[in-house]
Amino acid sequence: MRTLFPPWAHPAPGTVLDDSAWLVIDEPDTVVVPAAPALGRVDLDLGSRSLADVLTDIDAWAALDVAGIYLDRAPVNRYAIGPVALAVRVARRRGLHRIVLNPGAPTDPLYRDLEVRLCTFEGDWAAYQRWTGDGARPGDGHLVHGVPTALLTAARHLLARRGAGFGVATDAPGPTRASVAGAGSAGS
Repeated sequence: MRTLFPPWAHPAPGTVLDDSAWLVIDEPDTVVVPAAPALGRVDLDLGSRSLADVLTDIDAWAALDVAGIYLDRAPVNRYAIGPVALAVRVARRRGLHRIVLNPGAPTDPLYRDLEVRLCTFEGDWAAYQRWTGDGARPGDGHLVHGVPTALLTAARHLLARRGAGFGVATDAPGPTRASVAGAGSAGS
């Protein structure tokens, strides 16, 4: 399983990363050469951000040395897929071929046609334990925060049993939706 570190759960200092990890960078002006492939974060604000702003962000990331983009807070319904599909197409044209779409929940099946990696769960440990997995497929991403430190290994095993292709289980507190900046560190 590939590890994806969202902005709210960057690796703890001293963590050795390799090419099997993705590090999501929140702002283009904070990019340093990371030890793992970097994905630039583009906030879709559940489909309410203007397409012009989204495309400007994609262009900013394309000008940097990042491996791809992380389309965060994506909408899930079929009626909002148009701007998301356009963002994916523009990203690919700009050379950003690693694309992760994070609605944080299962989407309308139409999103599968975009042929990007989907993150179908983002939430805290208690919610992940209750989650039935409806709408998710093997290989989808699961981002689990607020895991008690003593249960991190068990949480990672649960991600694997549920077929997560990428994700993270961390003791970091998770995103604050008012401002996703201000990352915690992922537990070891």
